[in-house]
Amino acid sequence: METALPFVRHVGAPLRALWGDDAIDRLPAELDRLRAQRVVIVCGRTLAGSAELNDLVRPVLGARCAGIFAEVAPHSPVPSVMKAADLLREVEADAVLAIGGGSAVVTARAASILAAESADVGALATQRDANGRMVSPRLSAPKIPNLVLATTPTTAYAKAGAAVRDPATGERLALFDPKARATAVIFDPRLAATAPSGLVRGSALNAFAMAVDGLQAAGADPLAEAMLAQGLRDAIRFLPDVDDAAARVRLMLAALMTGIGSDAAGTGLAQALSHALGPISTAANGVIEALLLPHTAAYNLGTTDAGLTRVGELLPEGGGDVAEVPAALREYLRTLGSPMRLRDVGVERSQLADVVAHAGDDWAITRVPRPAGPAELTEILAAAW
Repeated sequence: METALPFVRHVGAPLRALWGDDAIDRLPAELDRLRAQRVVIVCGRTLAGSAELNDLVRPVLGARCAGIFAEVAPHSPVPSVMKAADLLREVEADAVLAIGGGSAVVTARAASILAAESADVGALATQRDANGRMVSPRLSAPKIPNLVLATTPTTAYAKAGAAVRDPATGERLALFDPKARATAVIFDPRLAATAPSGLVRGSALNAFAMAVDGLQAAGADPLAEAMLAQGLRDAIRFLPDVDDAAARVRLMLAALMTGIGSDAAGTGLAQALSHALGPISTAANGVIEALLLPHTAAYNLGTTDAGLTRVGELLPEGGGDVAEVPAALREYLRTLGSPMRLRDVGVERSQLADVVAHAGDDWAITRVPRPAGPAELTEILAAAW
């Protein structure tokens, strides 16, 4: 009996992931492999003055440290990223090392793009063409290698995109260049232990949410589904133990798998909406994204039932009827003490219209399994508020 076999293209990116005790000691070998001698560190102010940087990272880097950019800010604002790019050019860096979480990773990646390309950030960003399609310009200049020493879980580790925020307009500008993907990510328990528990939990919720969204979008790609399912399984298992350094490393691996899987499968409405909500809320993007999941899952019922069934099988209170999965998501988040309403994280109802406008121009919204226009997005946000 012949069955239809839909065409699937699954493209894997080269990446070296290292984790475990003393993983940071392998950094020199990774730099040797890249022949990197002038490395710029990109991190936040707190980490720049920490014992971890001075006692763990600086001795390992030695004379290869060509500079430190310590002005990473949440949501990677354009002025901060441009200053980082200026430093990369000034010291003629041949590699950039992000130390921290999502903002450090995105800032380092975006800075490497801006340092190499001779154009304004707006001209380099993904834009709508005359037919209304989101199009990313081809960025042809070579990029210096990006490496990551992680302190929190983030799905940004292995992505090709880097979204920066224009603080003047609130616009989110997406820079896309596969050449700027991280060549190596390192998860060391000593660095993992440095981040506040709340920050780790919020970042891990991003991996949880992206896995839930991605499983609904995976379709006929079993490779992406396997990554997303294992990422979700590990996020669920280790989220209750965020004070344990080994559990934090496992959450980092969950985030890495989820990021890779969602690159192939696509994502969902929760991600696009959280990108617009994060900067105006009092919570991390991952917390917002997770908060939205029950509502976007309910919207997707009838379209993504196979993926939602897989999600239900992995949730502690899931399984059974697919229609019960949105409630199971809500119950799981409740057990974690995660916020359940947008009003509880500082979002005013009057701000929802602007959120819908910004989300409509987000790259993530172009790859969702069930499209949503302004009316549908407004309805989802009203239910979550």
